[in-house]
Amino acid sequence: MSQPNAPAVSEYDGILAQRQKIKKQEERKRNLPLYLMMLPGLVYLIANNYLPMFGILIAFKKINFTVGLFKSPWCGFDNFEYLFKTKDAFIMIRNTVCYNLVWIALGLVISVFIAICMAEISSRKIAKVIQPVICFPSMVSAVILSFIVYAFLSVSYGYLNTTIFQSDPKNWYATARYWPVILTIVHFWQNAGQSSIIYMASIGGIDKSLYESARLDGATKMQQIAHITLPMLKPMIILMLLLSIGRIFNSDFGLFYQVPLGNGLLASTTQTIDTYVYRALLELNNVSMSSAASVFQAIIGFVLVLLSNMLVRVVEPDNALF
Repeated sequence: MSQPNAPAVSEYDGILAQRQKIKKQEERKRNLPLYLMMLPGLVYLIANNYLPMFGILIAFKKINFTVGLFKSPWCGFDNFEYLFKTKDAFIMIRNTVCYNLVWIALGLVISVFIAICMAEISSRKIAKVIQPVICFPSMVSAVILSFIVYAFLSVSYGYLNTTIFQSDPKNWYATARYWPVILTIVHFWQNAGQSSIIYMASIGGIDKSLYESARLDGATKMQQIAHITLPMLKPMIILMLLLSIGRIFNSDFGLFYQVPLGNGLLASTTQTIDTYVYRALLELNNVSMSSAASVFQAIIGFVLVLLSNMLVRVVEPDNALF
């Protein structure tokens, strides 16, 4: 009884498969412009984020440039030892972690505050002027930034010593205790505006009817921010926090090296893992040690992101990154 229907079923499956094939071809043609738009970013991602991963081998080898990378002898974890055996190991790790902890906490508050203030500006013309102004410092290079800071802190001609501290000039570049505050101020001046852009975009996506309903119920502006804006921003805040934790063992090399002008007198408060590796590379010319430091930072950051995400998944499962 089933044999007469077999050819019909087989023919129907063939037609269905043909239609699905044509549909996929049409979908590829329709999405071709999107693929072409994605291509430059994909090439950049592969060239800058994936191809350099072969350099991880350098961290476990004693590089001999005469024979090349692959023929250089393996040395295990010997390249990692210099990070922990040096007398400056505690100082550079302490500075790197402590600066990042403070900056992550303060940066979150400052960025969200700026974003909320920008969202409350009713005039679009004023907002278009303020937004580029607060984002401009992030485009200033570290070299130019060091000259700007020097114009304020110069012993003889600096703005602070010729105005506020005219009666008692400070030798800023020879006193280490001032620099945690100086670097923190410079860091937020340069990065707070740019960091707030993501939160501005998130606030712009909040349903305006929520604010209208809150106003009709008599909610003040602070109550609207506390009960609508901040809860709606919580997923983005957690996401940015997790990404920041992943870089807690990294530092802004330009800020910590260029702004203090590479002054060794300030090393107790300005030396981080990145600046120490750079100095070690200049003095020892050992590429393997520098690569080992980068691998160490990446692995620790990866582990911290996993642990932080696990904690978020336990407390707020819906806001976990993965």
